[in-house]
Amino acid sequence: MHGTNTGPVRRAACAVFAFVVLATLLGGCLSTGKGRGVVPAPSASMSGAPFWVNPDSEAARQVAQWKKDGRADDAQLLERIASEPVAEWIGIDDPQGQARGFTEAAAAARRRALLVVYNIPHRDCGQYSKGGAADGDTYRAWINEVAAGIGDREATVILEPDALTHIVDGCTPARYHEERYALLMYAIDTLKTLPRTKVYLDAGNAGWVRDPRSLVEPLRRAGIGRADGFVLNTSNFYTTEANTAYGKELSADLGGMHFVIDTSRNGRGPLSGGHDEAWCNPPGRGLGIPPTIRTSDRHIDAYLWIKRPGDSDGPCKGGPAAGTWWPEYALGLARNAAP
Repeated sequence: MHGTNTGPVRRAACAVFAFVVLATLLGGCLSTGKGRGVVPAPSASMSGAPFWVNPDSEAARQVAQWKKDGRADDAQLLERIASEPVAEWIGIDDPQGQARGFTEAAAAARRRALLVVYNIPHRDCGQYSKGGAADGDTYRAWINEVAAGIGDREATVILEPDALTHIVDGCTPARYHEERYALLMYAIDTLKTLPRTKVYLDAGNAGWVRDPRSLVEPLRRAGIGRADGFVLNTSNFYTTEANTAYGKELSADLGGMHFVIDTSRNGRGPLSGGHDEAWCNPPGRGLGIPPTIRTSDRHIDAYLWIKRPGDSDGPCKGGPAAGTWWPEYALGLARNAAP
């Protein structure tokens, strides 16, 4: 995918698990006044975004380090990321343990976990985030583990960024199309058996497949009717306004289907001027609307930070490998945040 997150999720999940254990042992000592649990990091938009803030995120660790290093102003800027709920990308190894760790921590904090499932076979067409499950059976087993880890706890799952759109744009070879539709449908059906899990299937962005009508039939074949909606702009930079217009057109063609928008890095819109790989670590970008379910539009369920702001899109423009934390890029996003 153009800018996926393949960082140290196992370490994060282990840290989350340890934090949950600590909360259980201390009980009321970590009480927020609204019941026992992990104290979520402070967030100005928390009342509008009922999602969990990971207290052990890369951004939170960087804030702590910069404070120690005397970079107080930079640390304060980076709090704009560390204090907000950002999606957790489930890794290849131990999906059940990761999903359980994140959802248990969220439940302890009386919040909903926001998760990204990204392991479809032949993902990203051999680009920076190539890989995925070895075959369909491996993928189905992996999805089963994710579902087992979530259980009856509250979660919102962003399903397989780019997978459907790469069918439409021809990037994914035709011989894989039928299997991909079947696997996306399997993932939706499996996750929707869970009592408190919402599922949104990725549908690209306003600047990719220009005519949203081209996505209608592929979305239906992938089982969108059994999901809670679709998601736009994952890991990309197109404005909220552009994605809203695009999403409402697609929604109308799907009978009023709801959707969510990734606003994590779209505060300044996309890089203009026809630059090569404008989606990959473009300079001068900024944070977008903070996560919230208060969208003032009945078809838009939430503005979410799905891409972790500060994670590299890939080894381009001086960046590290895809999904690797890049603190200086994160600082630039915070500094250029939309007013």
